[in-house]
Amino acid sequence: MKTKALRLYGAKDLRTEEFELPEITDDEILAEVISDSICMSTYKCAMLGEKHKRVPKNVHENPVIMGHEFAGNIVKVGKNHQDKFKPGMKFTLQPALNYKGTMWSPGYSYPYFGGDCTYTIIPSEVMELGCLFEYKGDAYFEASLAEPMSCSIGASHAAFHTKMGVYHHDMGIKEGGKMAILAGAGPMGLGMIDYTLHGDRRPSMLVVTDINEARLARARELFTEEDAKNSGVELRFVNTANMENAAEYLREISGGGYDDVFAYAPITPVVEMASDILGRDGCLSFFAGPTDPTFSARLNYYDVHYNSTHVIGTTGGNTADMLESLALTAANRIHPAVMVTHVGGLNCAGETTLNLPSIPGGKKLIYTHVEMPLTAIEDFGRLGETDPRFAKLDEICKANNGLWCKAAEDYVLANWKAE
Repeated sequence: MKTKALRLYGAKDLRTEEFELPEITDDEILAEVISDSICMSTYKCAMLGEKHKRVPKNVHENPVIMGHEFAGNIVKVGKNHQDKFKPGMKFTLQPALNYKGTMWSPGYSYPYFGGDCTYTIIPSEVMELGCLFEYKGDAYFEASLAEPMSCSIGASHAAFHTKMGVYHHDMGIKEGGKMAILAGAGPMGLGMIDYTLHGDRRPSMLVVTDINEARLARARELFTEEDAKNSGVELRFVNTANMENAAEYLREISGGGYDDVFAYAPITPVVEMASDILGRDGCLSFFAGPTDPTFSARLNYYDVHYNSTHVIGTTGGNTADMLESLALTAANRIHPAVMVTHVGGLNCAGETTLNLPSIPGGKKLIYTHVEMPLTAIEDFGRLGETDPRFAKLDEICKANNGLWCKAAEDYVLANWKAE
């Protein structure tokens, strides 16, 4: 079977190509990809090429398929997995395999396994590790976004706290504590806000900072103080762009410091502010991975020694985090659609990936069987003046509080089919 895929050949070298997939073995599964959301980690992979830890050194001769936040339909199942998986099943998967100590992952490491393609071959290790899931939801995009949501869920679970003189880590954010998300009005930050307000373990206060007023305005629309109060959380949004001493202000409104601080941008001032606003036994979670292997920032070691502050870092979630994300979405408690601001077809996946940091807004959602320019949801109305399809999309999204939804997905899949 032929597939059309966005493949990595080296640093900044992405190519959309059509090629023949080999026949699957008894231990593999052939799947049709419907949706893939583009992650900042995919951008970092494209920029670094073979220098990326997950990318094979021979990628120039053996290109890999990009994309790891994907969902679709199972087409054919090797006989070793036919007891659990059937053709026609919807699927999603956990891409952080950590198989036998390797960092191999779809979207970085495999020639036939990734999300930015029409058809993919799922290798045996995915099923062996229990990382392939039947998806019973309706919208493919929600399954694609379960992976980025699981990253924030995993970061929340990885936080820990201690009691003075007791050598035991209490895992998870401090329930009823003070929490801050710095640079938190981007797509991943919005997902973390959603989970913090509607998950099982919640702080009493959540402060979200950013330096972009437009991003903060959208966050305020999506998550109101009243909604947060109904969840038992005092929610505050703070623009730190022009503050003379932002750390001092943030400490003041918290009453002395934060139990949990998440740094959602790999920027030195953000990380240093995170250190500065920690309270006693405060946990600093460095969420956003840098591309610079020498990235560093100042850490207050006086507080490490006397106030028991500590630093953690997570990259991706695990299988339990992914399942929690899917369950909370199915229960209508979290809404991954808050992350999506742009949609497009496979034809724009390469350009979008290479220019991701310069494209404003949140998550960019790709439908792999579609030919459509990358388009912001907020532009549907304007484009609808000349293309009635966008006018219809605008109508659908406005009826859903301006958010992407299953009806919009269905309409795109039916009206922008690639030739």
